[in-house]
Amino acid sequence: MKTIDELPRPIREDANVWIPMSDGTRLAARIWRPRDGEPVPAILEYIPYRKRFGTAQRDEVMHPYVAGHGYACVRVDLRGSGESDGVLEDEYLQQELDDGCEVLKWLASQPWCTGKIGMIGISWGGFNGLQIAALQPPELKAVVAVCASDDRFADDVHHMGGCLLGDNISWASVMFAYNSLPPDPDLVGDRWREMWFDRLEGSGLWLEKWLQHQRRDEYWQHASVCEDYSAIQCPVYAVSGWADGYSNVVFRLMEHLQVPRKGLIGPWSHKYPHQGVPGPAIGFVQEVVRWWDQWLKDTDSGIMDEPMLRVWMQDSVPPVTYYKQRPGRWVAESEWPAERVSERHLALSSEGLVPARDEPEPYATTVRSPLTVGLFAGKWCSYAAGPDLAHDQREEDGGALVFQSEPLEETFEIMGEPYLDLEISSDRPVAMIAARLSDMAPDDKATRITYGLLNLTHRDSSECPEPLEPGKVYRVRVSLNAIAQVFPAGHRLRLSLSTSYWPLAWPPPEPVCLHVHTQNSCLVLPQRQPTQADAALPEFDPPEGTAPSPVTHIEAGHHNWLVHRDLALDKSTLEVINDDGCFHLDDIDMTVAKKTVETYTTVADDFHSPRAKVVSERTLARGDWQIRTVTRTFITSTATHFLLHANIDAYELSDEGEKRVYSDNWDESIPRDLV
Repeated sequence: MKTIDELPRPIREDANVWIPMSDGTRLAARIWRPRDGEPVPAILEYIPYRKRFGTAQRDEVMHPYVAGHGYACVRVDLRGSGESDGVLEDEYLQQELDDGCEVLKWLASQPWCTGKIGMIGISWGGFNGLQIAALQPPELKAVVAVCASDDRFADDVHHMGGCLLGDNISWASVMFAYNSLPPDPDLVGDRWREMWFDRLEGSGLWLEKWLQHQRRDEYWQHASVCEDYSAIQCPVYAVSGWADGYSNVVFRLMEHLQVPRKGLIGPWSHKYPHQGVPGPAIGFVQEVVRWWDQWLKDTDSGIMDEPMLRVWMQDSVPPVTYYKQRPGRWVAESEWPAERVSERHLALSSEGLVPARDEPEPYATTVRSPLTVGLFAGKWCSYAAGPDLAHDQREEDGGALVFQSEPLEETFEIMGEPYLDLEISSDRPVAMIAARLSDMAPDDKATRITYGLLNLTHRDSSECPEPLEPGKVYRVRVSLNAIAQVFPAGHRLRLSLSTSYWPLAWPPPEPVCLHVHTQNSCLVLPQRQPTQADAALPEFDPPEGTAPSPVTHIEAGHHNWLVHRDLALDKSTLEVINDDGCFHLDDIDMTVAKKTVETYTTVADDFHSPRAKVVSERTLARGDWQIRTVTRTFITSTATHFLLHANIDAYELSDEGEKRVYSDNWDESIPRDLV
């Protein structure tokens, strides 16, 4: 990334500004704006990840750059996070959204603001940008939502196809660790300790709350903008990446929103595109300046003359768990759904994947997968932190039912959401199916292209799931994640079906045998015809940004995924290490250390043996002030219940050394609800 030192307009920074709420609460903000004080539009990023040190490096690359192009960029910590007052009790509560509307009103009233405001954010900040837009505050004129969702149940870190995701557990543990930390005494003064204990005592165990909602009830419907797309009345730029968990959302927003909108999907993981991995990264900061110029300055930047949807068409690559770059090319569509995309039907048969026939053969087969299928699945949402992408699928396919095509006679491309129509029966009332589509090279290496999950009790509805009647044949549809992919001539397609996919998804309560009836089962691919217009697309600028503040690295970080097999005990363990090491933020004289280790274990085919454990340790220090927190989350299950245990320990440095100043424990038994 190119570092820009000279900006069109010199800027000033206010490291901490208090924004008052109507109930007396103060939210902490960091603001960059032109030094001349002339009124400019404002850009709000509104998240809980601690502006002081959590996202400081990321913020400093983007916000000063945009400010130097004539904007006031405002980074606000949610109520109960960072230095803001209060306690953060859950995601996307009405209080959070109401506070956001008050922040917009406050910004619009400042003498340095024109009254026109945009919201930008990745992940949480993308979610609440859409959610606040649906409330239609008059100050909000446009949104950039990166790696965000419109449906909190169906397309977020918690569930997929009604299956409970492993990321639900790891993400809950991330927030458990975030919520354990105090504000910075340099900004809040002697109140820091009182605020810290309020958070330790009041933020609660979010995983317990989430597990109490295993179907799409009012809890998840709240703040899911898909409930009423028409509520969003301002322009939206939706962005994601194929390695991210939220690429499906871009297609839905392009289809259902009725406002000016643009969509962008690159090869990236859960990253802003100017820092995108896998590459190529793009000049996304310049792109958002064009977007803001269009909608906040009434300047025709030309951005709306370009196609509505632009995506990275990925070339075939060998399977590895980390890509620095993904080869491919940009393609575009002026609308979505696109006329250029048509359905290609492949039938499931005793011969594998074959072109659909008028009179398919009657054929039935079975699958009963071991719990080890899924150990090489990678993460539901890649953060490009270590090897978190899917491994060679040959490792998984021994425990799956496989349908494979003949070598392709010609190259073809897909773009959009594949789906699988199946006729199946089960020998148990609760079952799941995982479907994976792989690109098989001539050397037989299999790269997973996309996949989908379905809790079969959610076959008709996630609001009102129903158990299966053993032996009864059902027709179900399994949606696979949207993708844009080239399949070269000479390669083969492989569809793999399994009855478990641990630890990406929690297994059903007991072993399941599924009967697959292929006569009326088929895989449907969204085939896209290439067009010469793609080659004429304007190139994105290379990535640019301003320089982040200096950091001194004290201990190097370490990220890895390790699979352990104990053959004597028939025990399998996936260990995920996310160690950011120890570093010193020179500008604020703070030392930070962060480490999380996740372990996921099963024993043989004992469906009561799955166990997830996440341990996080955080340390903050400045001079004689030092705190450390350790959070631990454990979850197991029986046929009828999830068993949740968690604890937190908080330590403070004193004259007598480190002393534990707070501890709490949770032991909860939560009934399984057809999961």
